[in-house]
Amino acid sequence: MRRLLPLLLATLLVSACTSASGAGSGSSPGSDSGFVGGDGSIVVVEPSQRVAAPNIEATTLDQEPFDLTDYRGQVVVLNVWASWCAPCRAEAPELEEVWQEQRDQGVQFVGLNTRDSAVAAQRFVDSMGLTFPSIEDPDGRIQLLFSDSLPPQAIPSTVVIDEQGRVAGRILGKASAATLRGVIDEVSSGG
Repeated sequence: MRRLLPLLLATLLVSACTSASGAGSGSSPGSDSGFVGGDGSIVVVEPSQRVAAPNIEATTLDQEPFDLTDYRGQVVVLNVWASWCAPCRAEAPELEEVWQEQRDQGVQFVGLNTRDSAVAAQRFVDSMGLTFPSIEDPDGRIQLLFSDSLPPQAIPSTVVIDEQGRVAGRILGKASAATLRGVIDEVSSGG
């Protein structure tokens, strides 16, 4: 079963990608249909049950190198988004709000732009006034790296990684500022 999980997740992501691109559905990339929406569920893992986050080395939209291990000792809030996703647009101001509050308190936000063009992604970041870095994941490979922990299987999804570099929490769907603060606080105080 453990071997089948990555294959199943890959199939789901390919299916979501096909839907998102509008293949056969008549939808356009700018429409609100075709994305895998989250149900709003929140999971925070007990410290003794947390597993190491995958090694993520990528390039930011600003063409800077990103290495998740550089943020060991900080809580990392990894938000999966796409420019064509309406809930992503709705949550962006709240992500920026909490980032501005928490950035000097040992919390690092990073966006994970998936199944998107670099041009559309940069326009999104600029129009939303996002100041935290975003890394590119055009084919969903980085998302798949979380298949052994809490996969971010919806767009948007937010994965929270604790100070020890372990996957500690996940929000499927749009995250509000209050929810983000609560999960960050629980992860920060949880070990």
